[in-house]
Amino acid sequence: MEQGTGFFSFLSENLSNFWGYTGIATATAGHIIMILFGLAFIYMAIKKNWEPMLLLPIGFGIIVGNIPHLASLKIGIYEEGSVLNILYHGVKNGWYPPLIFLGIGAMTDFSTLISNPKLLLVGAAAQLGIFAAYTTALAVGFEPNQAGAIGIIGGADGPTAIFLSSRLAPDMMGAIAIAAYSYMALVPVIQPPVMKLFTTHKERLIRMKPPRVVSSNEKILFPIVGFLLTAFIVPSGLPLLGMLFFGNLLKESGVTRRLAETARGPIIDICTILIGLTVGASTQATNFLNIRSLGIFGLGAASFIVATIGGVLFVKFFNLFLKEGNKMNPLIGNAGVSAVPDSARVSEEVGRHYDPTNHLLMHAMGPNVAGVIGSAVAAGVLLGFLS
Repeated sequence: MEQGTGFFSFLSENLSNFWGYTGIATATAGHIIMILFGLAFIYMAIKKNWEPMLLLPIGFGIIVGNIPHLASLKIGIYEEGSVLNILYHGVKNGWYPPLIFLGIGAMTDFSTLISNPKLLLVGAAAQLGIFAAYTTALAVGFEPNQAGAIGIIGGADGPTAIFLSSRLAPDMMGAIAIAAYSYMALVPVIQPPVMKLFTTHKERLIRMKPPRVVSSNEKILFPIVGFLLTAFIVPSGLPLLGMLFFGNLLKESGVTRRLAETARGPIIDICTILIGLTVGASTQATNFLNIRSLGIFGLGAASFIVATIGGVLFVKFFNLFLKEGNKMNPLIGNAGVSAVPDSARVSEEVGRHYDPTNHLLMHAMGPNVAGVIGSAVAAGVLLGFLS
């Protein structure tokens, strides 16, 4: 009888210990909220087709990062030496963003920008949101380095946001990255009302001249000259700018096709998977669910909206100095943010809503790719005087 009692006592103790190790026993309301948040990301990726390449890995990563477990198991993203922690080093130390920029450069055609250099100014004007958010974040009490990391959300460039926040505010990187990628996915929702609000019906009907044909020599020279100009002005942006222009040179040189295909294919796909999964996993409820994260999301939204307004209004201002027939359609101003190519597609869709025969996509790609360069330069500027 004593033997049976001892066995049941042993079994009960083991079951109790096992229960203590389960996620059910250690779950909190915060974990459940974050898991629901991750499921919402997956829903938007699959059902709404909003940036699925980004939102699906991030959404699943949020779920992975919020499965409750004991710290003694050393499997979480913040437990040194765990698998997730090792993969997260690519985010924490800024390894993945330059590799993604290499792939972006290898898949980007700068022809429209080369044929119409003034579109570069539109991309630069859209960076207004970054510095507006920076000053606002300072005003509401964030430290200068934190304000700089928050401001970059306005560029709608996830890799740049991760790169800069890893240097300036690593403790806020999860919230900043999630905000940046969220607003990239919401480009088709956020930008059209802003574009319509700040343009007239007449302006939306403006037809732009077709861009001139760009020679192969111009395409080859552009990444070399572009890199030298930007890198000498903002050396702190070297990791992003160097990889962006190098990737484009691989594409345009005509002699490194395999390397260009590798950069814009396997490399960028692998890095996107790893960066999405680990950034999502870094948003553990204990670190993410707080007032500061809400503030980051609010400032990021304001930054993104101001960036869109800045691009649109700059085109309207620039048109004051252009002759009739050479004017630009202000609807391409929104594309100055660095959400390639979604913001350019929004320009096309809004423009065709008012005139189905007016195609703005090829024109919008100019400020769109200029925005990629602009966000990297802005990150370099902030990193230069804040680090």
